[in-house]
Amino acid sequence: MHPAPSVIVFTTLSGLGFGLLFWLGLGVIVPTGWVAFTFFVIAYLLAVGGLMASTFHLGHPERALKAFTQWRSSWLSREGVSSVAALVVMAIYGAGLVFFDTAWLLVGITGAVLSAVTVFTTSMIYTQMKTVPRWNTPLTPLLFMAIALAGGALLAGQVAIALILIPIAALAQVAWWLRGDRAFAQSGTDMATATGLGNIGTVRAFEPPHTGNNYLLREFVYVVGRKHAQKLRMIALLFGYTIPFVLLLVPFSHIAALVAVLAHLGGIAASRWLFFAEAEHVVGLYYGKR
Repeated sequence: MHPAPSVIVFTTLSGLGFGLLFWLGLGVIVPTGWVAFTFFVIAYLLAVGGLMASTFHLGHPERALKAFTQWRSSWLSREGVSSVAALVVMAIYGAGLVFFDTAWLLVGITGAVLSAVTVFTTSMIYTQMKTVPRWNTPLTPLLFMAIALAGGALLAGQVAIALILIPIAALAQVAWWLRGDRAFAQSGTDMATATGLGNIGTVRAFEPPHTGNNYLLREFVYVVGRKHAQKLRMIALLFGYTIPFVLLLVPFSHIAALVAVLAHLGGIAASRWLFFAEAEHVVGLYYGKR
């Protein structure tokens, strides 16, 4: 699929922001005053910034509010509802820390749960798509959750937790790639099933369905070279997981912590680019692109 910058920014930043809100709400750290204010500003800039970036991929951003009405059937709508709920509840919890030096534990835990639910609903937007075999696996929500919690722990300065979760996220990432590379072939979908003509004989592409470009080709048919993908995978593993993990093992310094966070952001952005670029939508078969 076409790796749109808006959804890459969205899935990278919002996951990290809600991951940080999860640990703040859980009470793993209980900052107060200006320190709490700084933590919440960072978390909200990432979470809200990512959500706002996602609207740029909509054909009609002015209709975004209508998405909230379809929560019974749409994971996108559920994501919108849960994200707003998480942000509102965590704002109340943050106000207690910033202005009253008080941690309202029940409010914080509720906000943490809603933050985790938001990340899960984001992942399910992609997991539910049977037309993209690479995404259609329980490994997708596992990967999203692992990255969000690991990145959130890194931002929260929780070294012990991050040292456990970063390798878990890296393993989930590798497992997701390995399974994904076989997913399209194992899905049983080919040109015969895509066109519905398999019952009358062997199906092959004779001519394109049309001579010009269209929305399906722009959005759903994108081919990334294998060598290019392998290089980006190495970059994602190196910057997203290895460098942050190594930096957490050395004596703490603010510079090392900043480098670890920036490296993690860059690595996850690379993995998110691949997440979309390598997603083989079955509609590509109709156009002879698979």
